[in-house]
Amino acid sequence: MTTSAELGLPALTVAPGGVATTTLTVRNDLDIVEAYSLEVVGDCAAWTTVEPARVSLYPGTSETVTVRLAPPRSPSSRAGEFPLGIRVLPAEHPELVTVPEATVTVTPFQELQAALAPRRRRGWLRGRYRASVRNLGNAPGTVALTPGQAGEDLRFRVTPERLRLEPGESAELRLQARARKLIWFGKPASWPFEATVGPQEAPGGTEGGGQGTSGTASDGQTPTPAPATAPTALQRPVLEGEFLQLPVFPKWLLALLALLIALLLAWFALVRPAVRSSAKQAAEQAVAVAQQSPTPAAPPAGTPEGGAPTAPAAGSTGSPAKPGSGQPGTGGRTSGPGGLAVPGSGQQGSATIDVQTANGAAATGSYQVPHGKVFDITDIVVANFQGDQGLVTITAGNQTITTIALETFRNQDYHWVTPIQVPEDQAVTASVTCESPGTPASGKQAATCHELLNVSGTLSDIRQGN
Repeated sequence: MTTSAELGLPALTVAPGGVATTTLTVRNDLDIVEAYSLEVVGDCAAWTTVEPARVSLYPGTSETVTVRLAPPRSPSSRAGEFPLGIRVLPAEHPELVTVPEATVTVTPFQELQAALAPRRRRGWLRGRYRASVRNLGNAPGTVALTPGQAGEDLRFRVTPERLRLEPGESAELRLQARARKLIWFGKPASWPFEATVGPQEAPGGTEGGGQGTSGTASDGQTPTPAPATAPTALQRPVLEGEFLQLPVFPKWLLALLALLIALLLAWFALVRPAVRSSAKQAAEQAVAVAQQSPTPAAPPAGTPEGGAPTAPAAGSTGSPAKPGSGQPGTGGRTSGPGGLAVPGSGQQGSATIDVQTANGAAATGSYQVPHGKVFDITDIVVANFQGDQGLVTITAGNQTITTIALETFRNQDYHWVTPIQVPEDQAVTASVTCESPGTPASGKQAATCHELLNVSGTLSDIRQGN
């Protein structure tokens, strides 16, 4: 006692998106009534059905059912040969299960999906684009991008030249469009172009189509052909793009250059002669006024603009100055304001403090304000002409003005709108700590540190009490 089942065709061919049918004949060789479940197994199970999927047979009888194959038109329906099996399972005697088999050939088809991004580019000479391509067919293939432009005003380069894509796989091609020459002036030029995406070699110029057959007969042996699926031509995507070539110099720049040239010509032709004439006239008037004014007597030597004589004040080298060292006629190395000031008014003057210090030692130089005077400091200039290393601290009376690292400067100046006032008998002091003597312009390193401090301001009489 057995269960027998036989497929009407041992081999089938079906195209994705099409339908192919065959028959399955089941015979009950048992001595009891048996129900059979019919189930598709194998790679074709996802798109194969059996109608009906269950039959009941009396002993010694048989029944023929229809097997329908309908693979979808998608990359999941891979091209090639695949086994088809129908499992016939008896309900009462499952151990008598049988699986008749056939071979199914899925024909290949080609379908491509492509897009160009961006569609429009702007530039002086070239534009770059990206073409994305996806293989929607069911067989691997090599695709290429073929750009073209009607007027041949553009040259193209595609990288890579070809792509091999598996079913359902996507990739990108890089496209460069380059104009043959620059546009220096004028309006932008628009260059439209097209790029065709297709297989490197189209098989026969058609997509992979196929046809299916079925065997439907009372005895299950004589096949009857099913409607054929007509082959269709491969649709090659055509991508449209545009390159907008810009001029190197826009129109507004030409207008601006013309305006600048016109203004320059107007300056040389009109404005400049008028300015020169006005300046010449003003100079002639100033000369005429100077010739008509009496010439003042020359002031005696050493007399400043205010009329009071100025004499250098005394200073010190390496030590504080003694009281009165800023008076005229002392003959020291530190010079300062001197001379008699008009009561109730100040007189401009300056003092120079010269400090020399041995390596690794410290020294101080100062200028002392004379008794009965007050010194209003407006300017201080510190000179480190050797490039020494160390510190210098400047004080005015009891007030520390600044502390400077010698290596950070060669000449440093300070100016005040509101003067720093130093009372009588107090000093302006420069304290120098020598870490390393520098190298002056002679090119030979000095043996000692040497700094100069110039203090300028107004020396005035102290206003006496009522």
